[in-house]
Amino acid sequence: MRLIQNMSTIAEYPSTECASSRVIKMAVIGGSGVGKTALVVRFLTKRFIGDYERNVGNLYSREVQIDGEQVAIQVQDTPGVQVNANGRSSTDHVARAIQWADAVVMVYSVTDCRSFDLIGQLHQLVSRTHTSVPIILVANKADLLHIRRVDAQEGPLLASALGCSFYEVSASEDYSQVHGAFHRLCVDLAKQQPPLVTPINAASSGTEKKRSPLIPRPKSPNMQDLKRRFKQVLSAKVRTVTSV
Repeated sequence: MRLIQNMSTIAEYPSTECASSRVIKMAVIGGSGVGKTALVVRFLTKRFIGDYERNVGNLYSREVQIDGEQVAIQVQDTPGVQVNANGRSSTDHVARAIQWADAVVMVYSVTDCRSFDLIGQLHQLVSRTHTSVPIILVANKADLLHIRRVDAQEGPLLASALGCSFYEVSASEDYSQVHGAFHRLCVDLAKQQPPLVTPINAASSGTEKKRSPLIPRPKSPNMQDLKRRFKQVLSAKVRTVTSV
């Protein structure tokens, strides 16, 4: 995994390891403390780190194989959306990440009802910002059964109402669950993207573009056609003389 930059300026990162790879961009959004960074790091490195510094919105990149093709995955980890008396706050950075992304991962914690209630508002923000972007809903911290606050049935019901896929995972205990959710999304995105233009095709395409403005060379004259037209002219002259 490679840390590219924070999200103060979101820009597509050109892959230096595999110049011909496709780039899949995902934004991970949700409330504070739901484990967004833990999920991202778990997916990209297989490791779980219990403590993180305050999320400043880092952009991570990694090369992976998807169905035999090299793909560059960029994941934008966003700061948690806070909920205040007037509703949600601090959504400007989230909106920028959504607009940048090819897909959005919405995350809530099963131990935090407020993070679950926030999902509907975040989905509205996604719909207003990027109408065609694929979305999945991820419930994190499934291992913390003793402090669970969101019923196991509520997540699938909400995902069904929003029209997106649902995954309940534990970033701390099960890498396969986290990988399965993100990998499935990556596979679907890779299928939607058009094939890359190969260097050979690109060169030929460039050649065609250079030729197109030129005036086409005129075709060689058809001798039979010229003879026919010459006879027509002679016949017209003979008719004119005869009439006179």
